[in-house]
Amino acid sequence: MSPEYDAYDSSGRLLAEERAGDNAPPLSVSELSGMLKRTVEDRFGHVRLRGEISGFKRAASGHLYLCLKDDNAVIDGVMWKGGAQRLAFAPQDGVEVIATGKLTTYPGRSKYQIVIDRMELAGEGALMALLEKLKATLASEGLFAPERKKPLPFLPRTIGVVTSPTGAVIRDILHRLADRCPTQVLVWPVLVQGQGAAEQVARAVRGFSAMDGSGALPRPDLVIVARGGGSIEDLWSFNEEVVVRAIADCPIPTISAVGHETDTTLADYAADRRAPTPTAAAEMAVPVRAELAAALADFEARKKRAILRPVQLGRERLQARADRLPKREALLEPHAQRLDDLAERLRRGLRDRAAQGRERLSNLRLAPAVLERNLREAQRALAGQKLAPALVERPLAERRERLAALGRLAEQLHPDRPLARGYVRVTDAEGRTITDRAGAAREAALTLKFRDGDLDVSTGGAAAPSTPRRKPARSRTAPKQEDLFG
Repeated sequence: MSPEYDAYDSSGRLLAEERAGDNAPPLSVSELSGMLKRTVEDRFGHVRLRGEISGFKRAASGHLYLCLKDDNAVIDGVMWKGGAQRLAFAPQDGVEVIATGKLTTYPGRSKYQIVIDRMELAGEGALMALLEKLKATLASEGLFAPERKKPLPFLPRTIGVVTSPTGAVIRDILHRLADRCPTQVLVWPVLVQGQGAAEQVARAVRGFSAMDGSGALPRPDLVIVARGGGSIEDLWSFNEEVVVRAIADCPIPTISAVGHETDTTLADYAADRRAPTPTAAAEMAVPVRAELAAALADFEARKKRAILRPVQLGRERLQARADRLPKREALLEPHAQRLDDLAERLRRGLRDRAAQGRERLSNLRLAPAVLERNLREAQRALAGQKLAPALVERPLAERRERLAALGRLAEQLHPDRPLARGYVRVTDAEGRTITDRAGAAREAALTLKFRDGDLDVSTGGAAAPSTPRRKPARSRTAPKQEDLFG
């Protein structure tokens, strides 16, 4: 080999070759991954990690895949199907847990992960998980269904309040009720936190439900379960199953006013209405008496307006229609103008027609030569027309038939034809037929046309002296011979 190649081979060879004294044989990726896996599992065979679940996923096989993270780091985790079936809660993103298991590696992605054997909720997360589990159980029974909710009475006579008698809650409720609409209030004193608070609240709700109104105290029309704000531990009594079931089974409409607006308990879901604060519960319970009085006054005013409105509208419509009616002068003016226009056009037309006739007459110069030339041209045209007798007789026959048909039709439609059957035709002095009584009443004299003659009568009741007139004979002029060339 050349010196150049030896120098290159000493710094970094191109081909891998075994050399004398070499005790570090190359490892495969799988071998190295297996060595890392055994090392990690021997060193971290049992660990407990606290972290927040992120990227939770349940595979079709039943295995759980997730990440545990804190503020600075994240680690993958897996829980096999057997361990997942033993979980007492449903994992979800955002829940802080303590996972127990061992660390291992996954060669397929060159990542380390924790194989979780047991997983528990940590801190307040465990409490919230228990709350969600109870909520889901009660919801599956239909305790939170909207169709179970009862409407609140519009104006309750008696309101039952379940709360502490010494807190600020009852004072706020009483003060708000007195401001809006004074109402009778029954207070059932209970503990609102601590040992035995849930049982007392449930017993108070059932006590109001059991009242029938026959005793010294009336049965409430509305029940308010109220408590002031606090932590989730302070409000936990209103998350107990016994309280939730008592509120859900209460036949009286119920308002839950536990905590502040941001606090939510299971009692809020079971009640018919949820109030953000106890003061808001009092506002939901009763309307404002002053607003009711104002509403009644408004209804009375609207009733009066409703009674008077049709009369006013009728008067306005009548006046509007009267204003839209045109005046007589406006109706006649267009017709008068049209009449003047037609009269002027008639005069101009007559003058133009006369002028055209005079011009045509002046242009006619009947010289003998012109007449003879026209006669010769007509004779040549007549000689060029070879008219067979059939061609001339056929149109004549057709037209005679048409003329006869029209004559028969005219004879049938003649106004005097019904006179032969006893009818009379009434005409005026000008010969126009009168068809109604009003038209006859306007005429001073009438003519009654009978089958055999006419009779003049007066509309005053006495017959006018006259001699019967016979119908004028129809002019029987010979039909004009049709032009054979026209």
